[in-house]
Amino acid sequence: MNWLAQLPTQRTPWLLFSGIVFLLEITALFFQYKMGLAPCIMCIYQRTAVLGLLIAGIIGTSNPEHRGVRLLAYSVWAVSSVWGFIIAREHIEMQTTTDPFAFSCEFEPNFPAFMPLHEWIPSFFAATGDCGNIDWQFAGLSMPAWMEVIFALFAATLFLLVTSRLMTKRSL
Repeated sequence: MNWLAQLPTQRTPWLLFSGIVFLLEITALFFQYKMGLAPCIMCIYQRTAVLGLLIAGIIGTSNPEHRGVRLLAYSVWAVSSVWGFIIAREHIEMQTTTDPFAFSCEFEPNFPAFMPLHEWIPSFFAATGDCGNIDWQFAGLSMPAWMEVIFALFAATLFLLVTSRLMTKRSL
């Protein structure tokens, strides 16, 4: 448990975390541009949550020995993984509902007016797909279902790291 508690204070685990998250973003772009799967609004929001995880990793990598930096990274990690999980869950509900009027998929992402990411970087943030379509599955799970699993794993990992740190070091 002490080994696990020490991980957040080292740069290598944060780099590994950032690398894994970066690969998720690359995978999303592969699905979009090589496989021709158009991302919907919910996909873009999940992509943004993954980007939040990447930002958390970069923050943690910057100075993992500093408690304030770790707390900021933990916070961004927690918000991103929980928000991503919620969005993925809602996306699954959109795909599996039998009521066609239960959900509506917006046509344009609802980013803040001061940060219209879909206008600044449309190749990354523009939504052109339909939220209700299931265009890809692996092992019986749709892409949002896999993202739900991934976000849950990220949240569980954070919980495990923080819990072990609090139990052994009595400090974050």
